[in-house]
Amino acid sequence: RRRMMRRHRGLAQRAVENDGAGQHNLPPGLASVSAALEALPSDRLRYQQLMALAGKLPAMDPRLKVPAHRVPGCLSTVHVHASLAPDGTVHFTGDSDALISKGLVALLVIGLSGCTPAEIEAVKPDFIKDTGITASLTPGRNSGFLNMLKTMKRQTKNLVTQSIACGSACKCGDS
Repeated sequence: RRRMMRRHRGLAQRAVENDGAGQHNLPPGLASVSAALEALPSDRLRYQQLMALAGKLPAMDPRLKVPAHRVPGCLSTVHVHASLAPDGTVHFTGDSDALISKGLVALLVIGLSGCTPAEIEAVKPDFIKDTGITASLTPGRNSGFLNMLKTMKRQTKNLVTQSIACGSACKCGDS
């Protein structure tokens, strides 16, 4: 059992050392969360980890759960909201009415918050296959995950566009 745990820790560490980003352009936070999922030896443990991530997701302000922040194409109701910090990084909040979807949105919120717009845009969606999660998700959940990432990228682009349009004194930093 110790050997197996060392092996999985080694896999996770190598993924982080390789920045997990190499082929998928993952920022460090997302690479770390993804590597931790990839290192788990079973689908059951990955599901448990997704549920744990869902539990770590800070509550989303109910006033942000509006149609403009709803992720289209998800089987469950998922909302994500992006805001631009003064330092130019993007911060996300999110929520879902289904635990697995909430875990998936948590993976992205935790992994992408604090990143620059360029880092977010560079993420290749196929990174999720390497985590081992997609093999046990329904096609609808896989599609929903991709829609979550697309929505977050679209909101980030909108923030950048608004920021450029408003200039440096912009107070509209919410998408």
